Amino acid sequence: MKLRALVAMSALCSIASGCRCSDPRGTPVAGSATVEDATRDAFSLPAPSLTPAHRAAFFVGNSLFNRSWVVAPASLESRDGLGPLFNARSCSGCHFKDGRSRPPEPGEPMRTMLLRISLPGLGPHGAPLPDPIYGDQIQGSANPGVPAEADVVIDYTTLRGAFADGQPYELTKPAYRLQHAAYGAPSAALLVSPRVAPAMIGLGLLEAVPEQALREREDPDDANHDGVSGRANWVWDVRRGQLSFGRFGWKAEQPSVEQQSAAAFVGDLGVTSSLFPDESCTVAQARCKEQPSGGSPEVSAELLRDVVLYARTLGVPARRRRDVAGVRDGERLFERAGCGSCHAPTLQTGQFPAVPELEQQEIHPYTDLLLHDLGPGLSDGRPTFGASGGEWRTAPLWGLGLVRIVNEHTRLLHDGRARDASEAILWHDGEAKAARDAFSRMSRGERRTLLDFLDSL
Repeated sequence: MKLRALVAMSALCSIASGCRCSDPRGTPVAGSATVEDATRDAFSLPAPSLTPAHRAAFFVGNSLFNRSWVVAPASLESRDGLGPLFNARSCSGCHFKDGRSRPPEPGEPMRTMLLRISLPGLGPHGAPLPDPIYGDQIQGSANPGVPAEADVVIDYTTLRGAFADGQPYELTKPAYRLQHAAYGAPSAALLVSPRVAPAMIGLGLLEAVPEQALREREDPDDANHDGVSGRANWVWDVRRGQLSFGRFGWKAEQPSVEQQSAAAFVGDLGVTSSLFPDESCTVAQARCKEQPSGGSPEVSAELLRDVVLYARTLGVPARRRRDVAGVRDGERLFERAGCGSCHAPTLQTGQFPAVPELEQQEIHPYTDLLLHDLGPGLSDGRPTFGASGGEWRTAPLWGLGLVRIVNEHTRLLHDGRARDASEAILWHDGEAKAARDAFSRMSRGERRTLLDFLDSL
């Protein structure tokens, strides 16, 4: 309680209270949750419409999100329980400044992204089947006395091509291997899927879009013959004890911000919660299972609730340069190429009792939150509930142009292989092949104009 009171008091003098909520043309990109900021803090500000109570909880959650957890037992009981196996010591260790992480340089161990793993077959409720030795993700760090699982190293192959006008381009194709595997050689059948940490903005708004509105966008059999056949991923909802509509994660494998947050606590930090009360130690990891606990659970229901509130209510930066003629032209090219078939520009939130401030907002996230098959080049070969290896949830595009400012890089896609937006488009295939080919056929100036539009988001 002392921690909550201290942080809540600090919230009263936050500079974020002065944020305005409209973009340069007066059309908020995220309704009343829009913030007008294009600095390195653009992804870290609260929705301006928050009530005083939610605003205070936001800053408690912000403190928890950014502070490092420590090994138990420790004097600060609300922050002990790290590990025994983990990928990061804090949420912000991967979501730096609430933004997007990037892959390591070639030959360097993975530290701010992770590698999901599984074996062929189905686990409980249709989830991926965990490896009996290494579980469902590789954890490259550990508490003293516990062997870390392995280091993940990326090797790249260069692929060369050319646009229709002859301008050459290069793409980098990653391959993943494990070094220093501490618990024996991994199975030859191991399925792997690398994941960078996405930006945290606008999550509550996406959660507040009514399920029915998203299901109306499904077209699993391509009934309209446009080549696009988005569909939902039905995933296990721990809180409800049933399959639910998946919205979060690169394959829409989580149904809610709460479950996404609790899964990250236990998987990435080794911190248990009421939703996931068990440490991620397998039978083969004896010393992991012998380590002291930071409590049962290690993050209390109250503190988890504050982190979830924080994740739900981060504001979305307003669009920039929208009145520039070239940006408007780029938006038209984006639509003409068919990109909006998956990256739907507009959604509407409905009732959302958890955060009523986010209700009934017109938002422009450029996603339909559905699965789409992007072809063999992007396939990880690892099914996740109903998502095949080649299917990915449409990534929201809002805030895209600010990643280079907030996180000082421009790496995109689920594994960060694309070094900029142009490369990300060129990796699209499958349902997005027609849109990719339209981009490739554009003149150099038109491509630049479309990319200027994306940079304005």
